[in-house]
Amino acid sequence: MKFGKVEHPELIDFSLPKTHQKTINLLQSYEKNDKPNVFVGCAKWNKADLKGFYPRGTKDELEYYSKQFNSIELNATFYRQFLAEQFAKWKAKTPDNFKFFPKLGQEISHWKRLEGVQNAVNIYLDNASHLEEKLGTIFLQLHSNFGTKNFDKLQNFAVSWPKGIPLAIEVRHPDWFEDVVAFDEFTQLLEENNIVNVLVDTAGRRDMMHMRLTNNEAFVRYVGANHPSDYTRLDDWVLRLKEWSDLGLQNIHFFIHQNLEVESPLLAAYFIKKLNKELGTNLKIPNEDSNSQPSLF
Repeated sequence: MKFGKVEHPELIDFSLPKTHQKTINLLQSYEKNDKPNVFVGCAKWNKADLKGFYPRGTKDELEYYSKQFNSIELNATFYRQFLAEQFAKWKAKTPDNFKFFPKLGQEISHWKRLEGVQNAVNIYLDNASHLEEKLGTIFLQLHSNFGTKNFDKLQNFAVSWPKGIPLAIEVRHPDWFEDVVAFDEFTQLLEENNIVNVLVDTAGRRDMMHMRLTNNEAFVRYVGANHPSDYTRLDDWVLRLKEWSDLGLQNIHFFIHQNLEVESPLLAAYFIKKLNKELGTNLKIPNEDSNSQPSLF
């Protein structure tokens, strides 16, 4: 993912902003668990994108990927509508503990811009529901020119979304973050409707690091810069997720992208090792014993 890519990442201040006070208040209202539910994955499983990740002779990429990771941020569903049978096939290929986190289609978010989309949403949900228990949080990524003047459209969409299906929303227009009143109205809308506020950590858009959670789920889309700073950035995230877990966070969904996706599994393996140590989780380290992958830098 090249969103927020910069030419000189060494010039960026990657320090994480302090946790939003409303996030603290919200998390403290939940009953604490011993360990949070943690899902970490990449955005794609294609061999062309993750070159070097798959052992020679791998016949089914998803089947292998799902034995290394417990989740996938399914971006393919943004570009085309998949039939129910395809979702059922994906489900059948993956282990019991695996989850898919699919993106809503561009017809809904970009072409129709949330207007007159009820039929498209129903078709999407009918098909995606064939993932059954492996369906994670669906996420809506709005166009970068979808600004605060469209709040009513977003409100209508959020209120009408089926309450039993987890949803996350990512806004990109700078006005959502610069306008304090608009940001407060937006996050309040999400909180009232139990919708996740997506966090995007990418070099060129530090304004999207709002640190404002709106329910008991942290949905983080992390974009590395193919630079050594990617490591220390992930170290900071491990500490932040530990902080939130101690406050009461129960669900962590963390997806790792790179400008050059080939390095995403390597960075994810580093992150999972750190997360297991800090949170006491026991996630598998992808390709832990494999010598087939190139070094990260």
